[in-house]
Amino acid sequence: MQSPVPTPAPPAAEVAYRHVKDALLSGRLPAGEMVSEGDVAAELAMSRTPVREAFLRLSTEGWLRLFPKRGALVVPAAPGEAEAVVEARLLLESHAVDVVVRSAASRDALAAELRGLVARQWEAVAAGDLETYAEHDAAFHLAVVAAGGNDLLTGVSVTLRERQRRMVALSVGAAGERAPGFVEGHEALVAAIEAGDAAAFRDRLREHLHGAHLAAAHPLTVGAVDRDGGAATRPDDPGAPGAGDPSGAERDGGGR
Repeated sequence: MQSPVPTPAPPAAEVAYRHVKDALLSGRLPAGEMVSEGDVAAELAMSRTPVREAFLRLSTEGWLRLFPKRGALVVPAAPGEAEAVVEARLLLESHAVDVVVRSAASRDALAAELRGLVARQWEAVAAGDLETYAEHDAAFHLAVVAAGGNDLLTGVSVTLRERQRRMVALSVGAAGERAPGFVEGHEALVAAIEAGDAAAFRDRLREHLHGAHLAAAHPLTVGAVDRDGGAATRPDDPGAPGAGDPSGAERDGGGR
């Protein structure tokens, strides 16, 4: 009997890329944070070369802004990004539920799947594991779209998952006080599906997405408007005076 062929380890640059990107999406590396090649290389016990390759890739994707020999800045969400993602998700998920509620079997199957994900969300929240909660949150909303049976729309939803995960990390916050309210919002969505009420689902989804993401995103978004109608300035906004300036970072790679 032949032994299974071991799966080759991913290249060091890929390991570094996944590590840094996971930190970006989970919020462990927040917007405006400076990160250095040296720190990441030391953390992963590798040379700086693969880390540099990972930084270049993340820069191309728009997640990092590079400062040669100083480090990289975590780029904040673009103005209007949260609104665009919320609008896209509202359209995708509402359409899927319109399709699902036409069949009692499909409706019941989706509700059962979502109930399981909600239970896992409660477990993660109770354990204070907000990263796992964010993963289950993304799985919840992707399951809704996938249930609609349109592979093209499901593919579009998958492309939103990274931005969605980062938004969840921002909206939940470090202490996670808001997470229970978000899970309750998911329970309300499942109840609407179980009732076969697509209109109620759409209304509750709009309320859930706006309350969960837009309220938190506005004060964090570059160029957001404050209550007096002026441009809001965030302390970690690279466009704010002195913010995002890597001059204070160590010259050997922006070590913090």
